[in-house]
Amino acid sequence: MAHVGLIVNPSAGRDIRRLTGGASVVDNYAKRRVAECVLDGLSLAVESPSVAVMPDKTGIASHAIAEAPTKMDIEPVEMPITESAADTRRAAAHFRESADVVVVLGGDGTSRDAALELGDVPLVSVSTGTNNVVPTPVDGTVAGAAAAAVANDAVDADAVTYRHGRIDVRADDVTGEKRLSGLATIGIIDRPFIGTRAVIDPSELLGGVVSRAHPAAIGLTSVAGCIEPLAPNAPGGAALRLGDPTETDRSVRAVLAPGMTTTVGIEAHEPLDWDEPATFAVTDGVVSADGERELELTDAIVSITPTADGPRLVDVDTALEAAAAAGSLVSSETPIGDR
Repeated sequence: MAHVGLIVNPSAGRDIRRLTGGASVVDNYAKRRVAECVLDGLSLAVESPSVAVMPDKTGIASHAIAEAPTKMDIEPVEMPITESAADTRRAAAHFRESADVVVVLGGDGTSRDAALELGDVPLVSVSTGTNNVVPTPVDGTVAGAAAAAVANDAVDADAVTYRHGRIDVRADDVTGEKRLSGLATIGIIDRPFIGTRAVIDPSELLGGVVSRAHPAAIGLTSVAGCIEPLAPNAPGGAALRLGDPTETDRSVRAVLAPGMTTTVGIEAHEPLDWDEPATFAVTDGVVSADGERELELTDAIVSITPTADGPRLVDVDTALEAAAAAGSLVSSETPIGDR
């Protein structure tokens, strides 16, 4: 029997950007409903895969299990709950050894935490967070159906997945070497403290590196996309060095966060190949990964490198088109309820 892992981050979509910007609130009730829809979508397969769900203290997982389709083999993962990103990483590490595909509900940070532990396991990333560059804004039922098609080998997984880039950071400061990885964006912020973690003030951004870029994205990926779009599966990345728009030779109008459009000054835009680093000197600042502040640095040299070792993402539309083309969604038998 095929096996699907389900990760729902209770904390995703609930940060300070709900107060300072126009981001919508994704509460736990909404996440429960999306999780229910994912499970219903999994039942589209002739033989529903077994499902394991990351547990939580808010009741999302237990509710999903209680409301799962009849006869679905579903249970929680046996693991401690810390109510932190460690839960996502621990569940993903478990699924790396046990799942054929994993569905993650969250934002960029949740997708990153899961992806860095999943290895080669295909990932369906569903948007229920704040920064949603990597996650797909797709109905949960459709996401579950695509996951079932991949898990049950109804489609060629290699043909319906693509390798997203990863961005690796190595920083040497007064306290020693620090490392960090992101998926879509690594930013350099001109502020000494992590604080609320969310990047909400565009004047703080000094630059960074992106693995994808599009003007319809959010954050540094939007800024880079206004200059030159970069597809999620395109090789390499781009480095940006930003400045005061009244002093730089060019500037762009970009979406820095939900509800926040602003003018950003561009000092330099440099395309990067895989494994080609961009170097930044940071006197007193913070490195962010996928929209969240992570590393505090003092007198540091920061090397940021796009690599080809990112997650294997499922293209939901392509997966279901392939399932239909293969006849996996057609049956000659009449369901009992329709006779």
